[in-house]
Amino acid sequence: MGSHLVERLVHEGRPVRVFDLPGAAAKRLAAVKAKVELIEGDFQQAREVAAAVEGCEAVFHLIGTTVPSTSNRDPAYDTETNLLATLRLLEACVRAKVKQVVFSSSGGTVYGVAERLPIPETHPTEPRTSYGIVKLAIEKNLELFRHLHGLDYTALRIGNAYGPRLPVGGEQGAVGAFLKCLKHGEPIPLWGEGSAVRDYVYVEDVARAFRAALGQRSAHRVFNIGTGRGTSLRELIALMEHATGRKAAVESRSGRAADVPENVLDTALARQHLGWTPQVSLEDGLARTWKWVEASPEV
Repeated sequence: MGSHLVERLVHEGRPVRVFDLPGAAAKRLAAVKAKVELIEGDFQQAREVAAAVEGCEAVFHLIGTTVPSTSNRDPAYDTETNLLATLRLLEACVRAKVKQVVFSSSGGTVYGVAERLPIPETHPTEPRTSYGIVKLAIEKNLELFRHLHGLDYTALRIGNAYGPRLPVGGEQGAVGAFLKCLKHGEPIPLWGEGSAVRDYVYVEDVARAFRAALGQRSAHRVFNIGTGRGTSLRELIALMEHATGRKAAVESRSGRAADVPENVLDTALARQHLGWTPQVSLEDGLARTWKWVEASPEV
């Protein structure tokens, strides 16, 4: 997601510094690399993080070391590499007099099982994964740092983001993983009955939300970022078949304990206070993503 945000900020003429792992950003930022300051380093190294935020007015925090479906395998690692590392980032931001942190939280995991749909920001938070627990803990610490140090923040609870340049394969991101299977003629792994409903939001819409959060002065600091449209996995596969012109083979697998039946986000607050609404339909977004998948030799 970060590369799409960087491109948007660069096109506005804003000075941008990017902190990423060595070699990780080079290809994703190819279109704007010459116009950004790129610092390569390790998020776990406090000194490197402190140097990266020095002189910045705002920090967009999109770094993460785990994914929802696997985070429960090692919650200690998740906590150490995400929560503790973020606390060191916030401490560095206070020392550097950063004005605002915009954090990539998770609307798909912090709420747990939905009591009602669509899910508003006031919904109870009962995460089923270490990933969601850590995201929620970071939100709480952002509020603590605002109270203690005056460090302002916005937390975006993002739905199921998809689109070009997002991770493909593995156990994160159904859209990318499924389209990769279609490209190579492989069966699509389907956990459970395929009835799990998710809120799929296109990556460029997410980048617009991050930009809208920059400098926002609303009393609200936590916003859902999704479409308000729920799509089951089987419906998603049917839409992909239409977008690609290919017939999908499905390989059924046992349901995963951490998965929730439905997750659809209420984005009224973002519309009201950030002036943000999603612009790319799922059908259009899938077509754009498929075009990228087809053209990418590494996928």
